[in-house]
Amino acid sequence: MAKIGVVLSGCGVYDGAEIHESVLIMLALDEAGAEILCMAPSGPQMHVVNHITGDVSGETRDILVESARIARGAITDIASIHADDIDALVFPGGFGAAKNLSDFAVNGADCQVNPEVARLVGEMHSAQKPLGFACIAPAMAAAIFKQAGVRASLTIGDDGDGAADAIRAMGSIHLDCPVNEARLDEANRISTTPAYMLGQRISEVREGIEQMVRQVMAMLSS
Repeated sequence: MAKIGVVLSGCGVYDGAEIHESVLIMLALDEAGAEILCMAPSGPQMHVVNHITGDVSGETRDILVESARIARGAITDIASIHADDIDALVFPGGFGAAKNLSDFAVNGADCQVNPEVARLVGEMHSAQKPLGFACIAPAMAAAIFKQAGVRASLTIGDDGDGAADAIRAMGSIHLDCPVNEARLDEANRISTTPAYMLGQRISEVREGIEQMVRQVMAMLSS
């Protein structure tokens, strides 16, 4: 049974991992027969957002502790995980990818990525193990690949989006993609899908995520 890492970034679209995307990824992986290993970095979130009002609350919350809500408590600190421990690695989106796993939301193409996240992605890429990124997470991926000198082909959906410009500025290629599809970079073994960067309905987001997961799983045997 393949063991697939799922990297969470908190709990909630505005300050953590997007919950629909996270659950859809885990459901698709489970239906594909994979063992799921949820993980997240430990440390404070950039901020905590009231999801009713959109206002920053002033609270302090830990990324790992909040991610455990989605993982039903079964969460591992990403610092303890290495490429030898898993067969593939997948990232849901949500602002947590751009605020907690990186500072892309603040610094755009000049962003920095959490060192443990960058380390594990780098290890997986070096080992030629599949990677999947949904929603805004491909922009974070571009920052990691920039440091490694990798020119990846990625999508956040709309080629006219500012995040697509940032992906290009970081040295990767941006590909247009509708919400219900995924794009595959065969050379770098990376699958990406727009999810809620474009999605208006959970059903259409599901289609793209399922395609991304199928591509990730197919790469395990290629």
